Amino acid sequence: MLEHGGRLLGAANQYGIPVHEWLDLSTGISPFAWPVPPVPPSAWMRLPEDDDGLVDGARAYYGARHVLPVAGSQAAIQALPCLRSNSRVGVISPGYNEHAHAWRRAGHVVETLPAAVLVDEVARFDVVVLIHPNNPGGERFSPDVLLACHEQLAGRGGWLVVDEAFMDATPSDSLCAQAWREGLVVLRSAGKFFGLAGARAGFVAASEALLHALRERLGPWTLSGPSRYVLRRALADRAWHVEARERLHACSAQLASLLTKHGMEPAAGCAFFQWWRDGQPAAMHEALARQGILTRLFDAPHSLRFGLPGDAAAFHRLDQALARCGNVGS
Repeated sequence: MLEHGGRLLGAANQYGIPVHEWLDLSTGISPFAWPVPPVPPSAWMRLPEDDDGLVDGARAYYGARHVLPVAGSQAAIQALPCLRSNSRVGVISPGYNEHAHAWRRAGHVVETLPAAVLVDEVARFDVVVLIHPNNPGGERFSPDVLLACHEQLAGRGGWLVVDEAFMDATPSDSLCAQAWREGLVVLRSAGKFFGLAGARAGFVAASEALLHALRERLGPWTLSGPSRYVLRRALADRAWHVEARERLHACSAQLASLLTKHGMEPAAGCAFFQWWRDGQPAAMHEALARQGILTRLFDAPHSLRFGLPGDAAAFHRLDQALARCGNVGS
């Protein structure tokens, strides 16, 4: 399996620092979690039921005609390649590596390309996979560009897959409302924006026919009863959505300013993280880890991603740690 952020227990063992003493900035998960209410015993004791209102709530939240709940967008990433015969697949790079990994594992011919190249050369592929906004590169795409890519692909039976795991802070940029179109697949993650990564929950917006095929591939009960109970309420909490978006944008801007203050101006970012790729990222990653601050180190390109500190104390701790690092990463 590929490496991911969030491996806090491993870091605690490696550096000999207790888990509770770490500041974990290794993921793009919001530190402002939706307040989960008590889960009734019935959610644990009964099998999940499809007509519990979750799908209706997700349609309203995402503005999509058709959605399928899945065990995190990762479940869809792994299953979608199995729904096509051998295809030529273009995947954005740098990006979330599980996309290319899943398509290759299913026997497809995969090329990983920078965003601009991939969009220009869409005619060479049967499937194009984009991440919007991209992780970690932060690239964004206009709806017109994305729909033009989709039109080229769909005209010959191809797919445009758009991973919108980090889209919740900028919902007006989403393609979910267009995902009824044949050959357009939009992936959404509930874990990032709602801070509920442990629920392993996400949604796929696509045509009815494609969602039917995906559901047949995944089988019944794609989400647990407790996750469905919590998500129904989280998706409907519109006042919280507005507040969370404001906090995420403000926090991300503050993080970018703090990194710039220490000579680490981000190359890109979004409302959930900032990405630094100059200097010596590995040395900085190590120096921060020895102070109990976990970041996400990427090998290709060599770079460091910082998730959001959740409060003033966390920002102060990062500020002090970066000051102690001095010129380590330069």
